[in-house]
Amino acid sequence: MNRTAKYFFIAAFFLTAALSYAEKISFSADSMTGTAGSKNSSTTLSGNAAVITETMQINADNIKLSGQDFRYITAEGSVKGTDTSSDMIFTCEKMTYDRETKIAVLEKDVNLDDKANEVTAQAQRIEYNQDTEIAVMQISVSLKQKDNNCTAAYAIYRKKDQLLEMDGNPQVIQGKDTFRAQTITLNMNTQEIELSGRVKGTVTTEAENTEKQNNTKESSGEQNTENDTDSKTDIEKDKDSGQQAEQKLQDTGSQTSGETNE
Repeated sequence: MNRTAKYFFIAAFFLTAALSYAEKISFSADSMTGTAGSKNSSTTLSGNAAVITETMQINADNIKLSGQDFRYITAEGSVKGTDTSSDMIFTCEKMTYDRETKIAVLEKDVNLDDKANEVTAQAQRIEYNQDTEIAVMQISVSLKQKDNNCTAAYAIYRKKDQLLEMDGNPQVIQGKDTFRAQTITLNMNTQEIELSGRVKGTVTTEAENTEKQNNTKESSGEQNTENDTDSKTDIEKDKDSGQQAEQKLQDTGSQTSGETNE
């Protein structure tokens, strides 16, 4: 007959348990409630909850550990975590993690940061496999890497191969260039893009950039020429006005001289 223990802790605690498949798990919280048994166990951590396994660190408002040897971890509320085996950092509102299959499911306003490859991703749901290092992203997917800004409804990020496969109205913006298609594959190492189905795009070539610069210079030159012409016209007008004034002065002087002689 299995013995069941019920426990409740008000103060923060720290516990390390040796598991049947030789992985250690540590956890802490402001309080804890739960039951434990040889076949099935359940523990709920509340307030500043934290769980640390050999490959995963998780912090959240509340964390529940369940299943035999605490196989399943469910975290809710301001979830923050790190996959220490691949240096992947994530935040979300809800997370479930299977310590045996090494699969984590992140939900609601998910942010994933692959610091080693300078890749950041956002989605409403991301399923990440620690063993294969593959992230399946769904709903409002957005990913940034170097000069690439990618959006789609569905995407698969292959960390080891540095490949991004996108579907569901995908779009890739590289600087001033834009690419759209039914499916898009981006090689993040070579920056090569493979487009398939209803391909659309706009590309700004170096020649176009040079032409735009030349047009800008020509426009500036025309404005300067117009300004010079206006300046010359003003000078000529001033010169004519001066000559007219001098002529009037001479005429006035002649008339005055004539009146004096009389």
